[in-house]
Amino acid sequence: MSIWKRHTTLSTLNALSKNTMAAILQIEFTEIGDRYLKATMPVTNNVHQPYGLLHGGASAALAETVGSVASWLSIEENQWCVGMEINANHIKAKRNGIVSAIATPLHLGASSHVWDIKIVDEKEHLICVSRLTVAVIKNKNQ
Repeated sequence: MSIWKRHTTLSTLNALSKNTMAAILQIEFTEIGDRYLKATMPVTNNVHQPYGLLHGGASAALAETVGSVASWLSIEENQWCVGMEINANHIKAKRNGIVSAIATPLHLGASSHVWDIKIVDEKEHLICVSRLTVAVIKNKNQ
């Protein structure tokens, strides 16, 4: 059973990323499952820290992007979702290639969501694990 309340396509999600941090980081949404959302990000010099490794902040930005969009997909039209807290444990270094983030819900409440986001490499090795807490609020513009 799907958790999504909004119906969309990957091309629509990717179009919404135009002129955002997601576009700068080249984050691309690649899969929408019944209970997960997946996005990828290339690991290039643009997301390296000085040692030539994937920057933890880039991993956190990828995690927050996929988790926030997943929250948006699972709320009503008259609601907004805003990030409250994110943490990230950086497990393994990554120098180049592609990483994928998969967001799955731990809690989908009326006023908050908690997402588990795992970032893996091409061989499914765990690179980072993150948890994102999102507040669900009424859209005062409607």
